[in-house]
Amino acid sequence: MCNRYETPGERDIQRYWRVGRDHPGRRWDQVLFPRGRGVFIRRDSAADRNGRELVIGQWALIPSFAKTAVLRFTTNNARSEELSQKATFRVPWSRGQRCIIPALSFDEPCWESGSNVWWRFRRADGAPWGLAGLWNTWVDHKTGEIHESYTMLTINADDHPLMRRMHRPKPNTPADAQDKRSVIPLEMSDHEQWLTGSVEEASRLLRLPEPDLFDAGPVSAPPR
Repeated sequence: MCNRYETPGERDIQRYWRVGRDHPGRRWDQVLFPRGRGVFIRRDSAADRNGRELVIGQWALIPSFAKTAVLRFTTNNARSEELSQKATFRVPWSRGQRCIIPALSFDEPCWESGSNVWWRFRRADGAPWGLAGLWNTWVDHKTGEIHESYTMLTINADDHPLMRRMHRPKPNTPADAQDKRSVIPLEMSDHEQWLTGSVEEASRLLRLPEPDLFDAGPVSAPPR
């Protein structure tokens, strides 16, 4: 599961995704923790010239059935294998409310030394990540206030040479049954399919890239 990542600036998002130019000067958190104020890209035929919209919202999806915007359970990550079953994510997934989460880097804990050593993951080609996510719009019926929110999808990484090294291992559990998790990077060429394709077409993109896409290694201290 991912609980910390760094967002690109406005110019980088405009450069790589050509979105956000109609509403310049907006601000979001540079380093994101759960329930922080982040940015995501979703499909909107009425917004921008390429039919995409840049949205600022909470990094922790608020489901439609929520009574309040402050939840007692965590929703910043969603297991991709359970999207069609989990009540929190079932409706956004079935409705095609998929989004791209821009990230310069994301951090994961490595326990190979016996203690937590934070690793930072960037793209080897220097471009920002476009991570797979879901979004939802929740309205407070008491006040009328609109809350945008999103979640970051994860996938099992037990067979991935790099990502399976992250997170604390479960004792007495075989290596191929640890259920190590990873975020899901999307290639730029797949972004349109992810945003506009059917559920079946989007499901085919729920996979991990080869290790050589990652520029990863320990960091001396986590960001604050």
